[in-house]
Amino acid sequence: MRILQFLRNKTSSFLKDYSNLPESYVKRSKEQVFWKTPRGLPNYLPRTVERKKFRYTTNRPWTGQFRQQNMPGTYRKKVFVEPIPEWNIFRGDRVEVLIGKDKGRQGIVKSVITERNWVIVDGLNCHYRKVGKDKDYPGIIIKSEAPLVINEQVALVDPSDLQATEMEWRFTEEGEKVRVSVRTGRIIPIPQANEETYDYKTKGTYVEKPKDTPGSVVSEVTFKPSLRTFEMEIMDEMGIQEDRIPKKTYWY
Repeated sequence: MRILQFLRNKTSSFLKDYSNLPESYVKRSKEQVFWKTPRGLPNYLPRTVERKKFRYTTNRPWTGQFRQQNMPGTYRKKVFVEPIPEWNIFRGDRVEVLIGKDKGRQGIVKSVITERNWVIVDGLNCHYRKVGKDKDYPGIIIKSEAPLVINEQVALVDPSDLQATEMEWRFTEEGEKVRVSVRTGRIIPIPQANEETYDYKTKGTYVEKPKDTPGSVVSEVTFKPSLRTFEMEIMDEMGIQEDRIPKKTYWY
């Protein structure tokens, strides 16, 4: 019996790496807090009511479309996903479609969505949608690729003979973990396109700009919080001593 689980709440590392955004920003963008008790007060327990489960689609978790699809009160049928212990298809891989009108055709994976076990193949499994329709405007029809489930609707292609094959992970004599074709026994390297992000193609070819923050500075802690106001910190930096006695203040 296959073990199924509800859509995972954790955002895929593939999506975060491609976006090149901090994990704290992604978490803050998608969180939906409905109610939260005040913190630091003795009469309140730390309680937070927030959305725990999200419906992942082709929209990125930090976009407005993702938030709109997960708005409170919107009912969507539950989707169960079979967890894959180890992801084996990456961006830039050549795969063969196993179902639909494009069955038998091969294409390049341009996006992966591990939360739904999806891959999107460039130019294959396309569908047409009408958008922008209004009473005075008929709208326009756009063509987009529909996602495909890995290991069920697509198969990895062996680059040595361009034939679909099963694969398994093995270790080389040097201890490197590689993908190996079960049919031919040849190594299937992970494409360089898998390192591509929204900002650059590969890390090695990225040229640092004058306004970029170096990596050594990012890890350095430059701010230390203290129980002082901004004016107090300025006075300490400038060596100013406060000798004035404040008047008594009464609160009713």
